Formats: sequence, C-alpha cells, structure tokens
Amino acid sequence: MSWWRIDADTLAGSRFVVSPLAEALAALKTLHRAGAAHPGEHRWLAAHLADYRDRLAGDPVTAALVGAALRPRWNATFLTPAPAPAPAAATGVGDDDPVFGDRTFAQELAQVRATPPAVVRADLAQALDGPLPPLLHRDDLADRAADLLQWVWTRTVRPSWPRRRRIIEADIVARTARLGRHGWAATLDGMRPGMRWLGQDRLQITGCDSPPLELSDAQLLFVPVTPAQSWLCWDVPAFDGPHPGPARSTRRYAVVYPCAGVLADGERRPGPSPLGALLGSARAELLTLLAAPKSTTQLVALTGRPLGAVGRHLRILHEAGLAQRRRAGRSVLYYRTAAGQVLVDAQPAGPDGR
Repeated sequence: MSWWRIDADTLAGSRFVVSPLAEALAALKTLHRAGAAHPGEHRWLAAHLADYRDRLAGDPVTAALVGAALRPRWNATFLTPAPAPAPAAATGVGDDDPVFGDRTFAQELAQVRATPPAVVRADLAQALDGPLPPLLHRDDLADRAADLLQWVWTRTVRPSWPRRRRIIEADIVARTARLGRHGWAATLDGMRPGMRWLGQDRLQITGCDSPPLELSDAQLLFVPVTPAQSWLCWDVPAFDGPHPGPARSTRRYAVVYPCAGVLADGERRPGPSPLGALLGSARAELLTLLAAPKSTTQLVALTGRPLGAVGRHLRILHEAGLAQRRRAGRSVLYYRTAAGQVLVDAQPAGPDGR
C-alpha cells in the first residue's frame, strides 16, 4: 500500500476545490475506458462515445497520445495538474468557506497547453514505463492534449456544467458536515478506492505499493468530480526515486475523488405516488430523500428545483412535524422525523421493488 504522512498544519489547512478541468478530465477518462458506474453515466456515455471514437479515428496522433497518457495505474502528470485555486479575495470566498474560489476551465487548460514538449514526452514515457512510440516524438503534444480536453469540455461537459457543479458543491457540503461531526478519519475513509485514515498522521492513499511520502509545508486539496473516476495530482517539475511519486519540492497536492452515491447519479427520485397525492409531489420527493441528513444545497442538486422552492417545501415539512433540522458547522441539515418515517414506510413498493 502507499501512504502519505500529513502533519497537523497541512491537514487543518486542506480545502475542497471545484475544478472544471478535473471534471473534463474525468469525462475523458470515462470515454477512454468506455465504462459507466450508474444509469445516468450510462446514458451520458451512450450519447457521446461514438463521437469521441470518431474524433480519435480522425486523429491518430491524439489517439496514441491519450492511450499513452491515461494508463490503468498511472496518468501522465502534465495532463492532471493540481488545481490552482483563485485567491479568495478575488472571488469573495472567505477563509471559513469550504470551497476555494475556483478558476475557469480556460485558465486551468492554459496550464496543460503551456507544458514544455520535453516535459510532456518525459511524463508520457513515465506513464508508459518505457519508450515512446515513434508517432509521439513531436513537439505539439501539449496542444493536442489541450485541444482534446477542450473538445470534451465543449461537447460533453459544459452543457450540463451548472447541474454538475451543484452536485459537486452538494458533495462538498456533505463532506464538511461529516468533518464537523466525526472528524477527518470518517471524512477521508472511502473517499477514493483504497483510501483510509491509518492514524498517527498517516493517510493510506492507494492500495498500490510505493514509498511513503511526507507532506509538510504543503497545500492539500480535495477535488470532487461527478464521473466515477479518481486520481492523485501535484505541481512538481520532476520526480525522484525509482517509483512514480512527487518530488519533495511539491507545494500543492490534490486528491480527485468521485461524488458519492445518490449525488453522483444526479437522477430525480420522485416520491411514491400515494405520498405525492397526500403531500404534493415536490414535498413527497424531498421527504423521500431525507433518509439521511441533507442540506438545502444537496437537495437542490438532487432535485433540480430552485433554492427558494426547496426552502419553502422544507419549511412546510418542518412545521408539519415530518422533518427536523439541526446545524452542522456552517450548514443546516434536514432529516425525517419518526412521523415522516412512518409515512414513507407506509407507502406500497413500486414495480421495481422500491
């Protein structure tokens, strides 16, 4: 296994970041692997996979590039830069907020495009763990990679970015609420496959074997994405040692992880019909979603309803004694009361058994 030693100051200063580039890269990885984790992702893949394959079929250099860059165990580092959060003062985000002010997709993509050709080739050789194929001995690979990410963003991500961003922000709210209630161990365990808190300042970061890494005087970021993809990234100019891993001079590390469970799918889950007839479809849907505590932001992401409408329906459920609320850090979480649970449990199962 591989683990990072994270000192208390680094852990206390860690933040969540919204990264459009990470979302586009997660979409690219999903297209490249042609695999989906839930029904919503299956539908997205069916809508875009043929166009993606046509795009690569017409550009064999880029096809070879992405095949070399996205390996099963290692991504080419230049393609996965750690997000560089915008200064809080420039975005109105304060020090107590869970989300850094984030850069635009164009700003993040510029970092990929600016990678020197020699660095690109070295990163690809490391990902391949061997020499580059002759087709990739050229100086325009960074531009080609950026062009492909721009295509993925424009065609497959940007049309749904507002909904994706709501889901990402809802996941961040849930994680920070869990942090306030249960601490870092519960927040980090299971964030990505193989990741768990080992105690004594040690975070198991992956199940693969590689030397431990000391994180001190560093910035640690957590980056949720809606596709079921995960990777590690950092801002390093070079590597040291025989195993893949960041150099000691790294200033910024990031863990990219998939939004969890129901948030990742983002599907509307209307309440059972009899409950909808009793409460109204919107309130029935919200009550059904409150099996576990959720914030208004999460419920907006899950339902796609306006913030004001969700707030009004929650107030009615609260006044009727069907939902209760409590504060967790900066968030207010809603959950079903015993009376609300009785109503939900009393509904007949649908044709799919739910």
